[in-house]
Amino acid sequence: MKKEYRIKSTREFSSIMNYKKFYACPSFTIYVKPRQQEHARVGISAGKKLGNAVMRNKIKRQVREMVHDIYTFEEKFDTIILVRVKYHEESYINNKKHLERLVKHVKI
Repeated sequence: MKKEYRIKSTREFSSIMNYKKFYACPSFTIYVKPRQQEHARVGISAGKKLGNAVMRNKIKRQVREMVHDIYTFEEKFDTIILVRVKYHEESYINNKKHLERLVKHVKI
């Protein structure tokens, strides 16, 4: 995922989460906010309940790869993906299917 497609700053995370439009499943919660620029951006957050730093970084790499496969980045919205504790209970393939369903709801 290119750097121009990432959301990094705390201020931007807060702005999107305060918009309060979200979709949820057992493994993920997605917050969405429309934007004026020509491409979508994505931020990924994995809380401390998911494990130590090594585990959280592994999860973020996996989610980043899922996003790379699912998103076209032509949509005009910012997205925050919060990874939930139930992520560990499912396989990578099932988690990817959950994320695809959520992204499909966002696009509708």
